[in-house]
This record gives sequence, structure tokens and C-alpha cells, in this order.
Amino acid sequence: MENRLPVILLELNELSPLLMERFIAQGKLPNFKLLRDRSVVFLSEAEERAPLLEPWIQWVNVHAGVPYSEHGIRRLSEGHKLRQPCLWDVVSDSGAPVWICGSMNVRYDESIHGWILPDPWCTDVPPHPDALNTYFRFVQQNVLEHSNDRVKLSKADHARFLRFMLGQGLSLWTVNSILQQLASEKRTHSGRWRRAFIMDKLQFDLFSSVYKRLQPAFSTFFLNSTAHMQHLYWRDMQPELFKVARSPERQKEYAVAILNGYQQMDKLVGRLLKLVGDTAVIIFATALSQQPCLEYEDSGGKKAYRPRDFSALLAFAGLAGNFRVAPVMAEQFWIHFENRAEAEQGEATLAALQVNGQRALDTRIDGNSIFATCAIRKTVEVGAPLTIAGTDRAVPFLEIFYPSEGLKSGMHHPDGLLWIRDPRRAPAMRTEKVGLVSIAPTVLDLLGLNRPGSMKGESLFPEAALSRVA
Repeated sequence: MENRLPVILLELNELSPLLMERFIAQGKLPNFKLLRDRSVVFLSEAEERAPLLEPWIQWVNVHAGVPYSEHGIRRLSEGHKLRQPCLWDVVSDSGAPVWICGSMNVRYDESIHGWILPDPWCTDVPPHPDALNTYFRFVQQNVLEHSNDRVKLSKADHARFLRFMLGQGLSLWTVNSILQQLASEKRTHSGRWRRAFIMDKLQFDLFSSVYKRLQPAFSTFFLNSTAHMQHLYWRDMQPELFKVARSPERQKEYAVAILNGYQQMDKLVGRLLKLVGDTAVIIFATALSQQPCLEYEDSGGKKAYRPRDFSALLAFAGLAGNFRVAPVMAEQFWIHFENRAEAEQGEATLAALQVNGQRALDTRIDGNSIFATCAIRKTVEVGAPLTIAGTDRAVPFLEIFYPSEGLKSGMHHPDGLLWIRDPRRAPAMRTEKVGLVSIAPTVLDLLGLNRPGSMKGESLFPEAALSRVA
């Protein structure tokens, strides 16, 4: 890769092309505007549609350069099942270092040359090297149970995390942001939702520190906070679109949540531009985007419920055998058994759980595992029982489950942002939509590396491949 610039894949999950242009036009995103105006700008399009229009599917398309029909990775924390090589595998095999920071549904070989930080919903792929475990476990606990008031990190957990960050580039900017956030929460008794932006800053501090030290040929940086804001708070930003109204107090607080998400990411884009200057290619991608979710308004809006304590839920259900629970996003979780027979028996046991005559859990067997989702989508009244069909056993549903914050307000859309800032290329606006499977071969062409046979997508810059590494 002599004379090739390193490539950074900036993965800001599900940002909306429409909101991006609106906020830029309003002068609220100066760094995104700077990045866009220096880039070759495309509109990407996810190959899949609902129910396969999910980021944990689409990011595998991006990283492996193959569609879902070939890779078959359908759920969170399944990346380890991927058979095709990813971008970092190809770059590492060439002898160059990689730094994968938070990307969704990753897999890697033990011989990987570089650092790998899986997404916080990942339960079957460990970080590499082991030094990242302190950071990974702390962030994972915050993300997976951020809305569960019964799950608390200890003072020792916080102390270990602080020691790790002090050795990994904790910035004064982030420290000040933490202090300001805590002071604001104490003063106003609100705004806890903004803590997601603190986690973003901590992740960028880590990314920046490792990037400077490792000097990777290929790196990724993934964030999901603004996607979370869009899912929850679109109705607060545009209440006129929705039938189910918030209280005036709630709407007032959350009306700016999505804009704040874009603005906080805009600041990180500015820091990234300052970090690398003209010494790297930056590929900004969102994989997909969001739009207002209006499908559930006539039935009162879509709720989501999550177990407070997985052990309590499964003990009440009477689940037998040796198993391991792995929570993932929102109302979803895995239950891993030692064999398929135990998984099938477990599925039959869980099928008996009911709320108001409705099945409480949707389940699907996958090998020796069950992928489970709380099936309750409407508000459950206080005191409503969770029962086991054919028995007199019952427990208050809300003692076992808790409601995730708010009603679903944003849903996925196949269009995404794709900007490629190469200091050697003139900016341009391209009108055609491009498939996500084109990103991986484009990266390898920019790095001068041969693509594996599994990558069939068309490169966006085929002329960059004229001088490849043999």
C-alpha cells in the first residue's frame, strides 16, 4: 500500500439524508457541511427491505461486500457466524494494521493485525486485544441496561473504567462535558438522555488515542446514539405528524433531542477532520436512515418491554437445562443451550407465558439457541399478571418486565448517506443511488488491495485499482 492514504469508515448509524440537509441549510451543522462540500457525495440504498431492513444486517453488507442473500446474518450478535471475509480481514492479511472501533456484528480471525472493539450488543465476539475488555464491558452494561433502574454499575466498575480512559486519551473536552451533564441533571432533574452523547465522546477519545498510536491503514468508527434519538423522539420533534400526543412537558424536553444528536456528532466530525487533516480518506456512511413511524398510531403507538432480571423471568417460566442468557437490543435476547433438544424444550416452555391472553414472548430456534423478543406492543396496566398457560401461577408483569422509554417514533428507511472525502479528488454530487455492497470494493481499490471473490459489488472508484498490491 505504498503511497496510499489510509481509509477511515465513519459509521454514524441511520442518520437521515432529509434531516441532514435541513439542519445544514439552517446553519446548525458546520462540520458536516465542511465534510460534504469536500466529498464525492452519493446516496446509498440498502438492498434489503423490511423485515430485513435492520442495521445489524446492512452493516454486514457494508463490511463484507455481500448482500444478506449470501451472508445470511439476520440478528444482532451473529457476526461470528459470517463465512465471508470482511474489509479488516483483507487489510490485515496484507500485513497492514486495522482499528475497528464499535462496528456492528463484527467477526475476526485470531491472527488479526490490529485492534477490534465489537458493538456493545455483541455477546459472542470478544474485544482484541484483551486490554479493551474494561472499556467494552462498561459500555456494554450502560447500553444494554441504560433504562433499567435495577441495574447499577459499582464504584469499582467506574474506577476501573476511569483508570482505563486516563491511559487511553481521555480529553479535557470530555471531562468538562461529563461535569456539565451531571450538574445540569442535578439542577434541572431532567436531561439524563443526553448521557448517550458522553459515551460518544469517550469512544472518540479512545478511537483517537489508538489511531495515533497504531496508524492503521483501515479503521472504522461507529456510533448509534442519534439513531436511538430518532427511534424515540421523532414525535417530539414533529408532533403534527403523529396521532398519539406527548404531554406538553415531555414534548418540550425532547423536541430538540434529534437535533442535539446531529449537533453532537457534528462536533465529533470536526474533531476527526482535525485529527487526520488531509492524511486520510474519510468515508462517511449511515447504511440506512430513518423516517417517522406512523404504523402503530391507530392502536395507541408501539411500546417495548424488556426483562428487569433475566434469571427471575426464566425461573418463573420454569426453564430447565444448562443455558446462558445474552441480552441484545431493546426487547430482544438470546438464550444459548448445550444442545438443540434443550433449546426446543425451552421454546415450548416459554410459549406458555401469557399476558392478558396474549403470548408474552416471540421465540425462534437457531441451532442450540433461542432468539426471544417480548411480544407485548401495547401499554400493560399496573397489576396485570404474567401467567403460565394451564397453571394458576402468576406474577405482576411489571415486576418481571419494564417498559423501554417512550413510544416508537422513528422507523428504518433504505436510503442512506455516503460521502467520500479523498483529499486527492475534486468534490462532486453524484445523482445515482449506490448499493451498500459497493463500499467494500471501493475501500480496497483505494488501498490498492485485491478484493476476495465473495465481493461482487461495483467499485465507485475503479480507476483507483490500477496499481494494486500483488
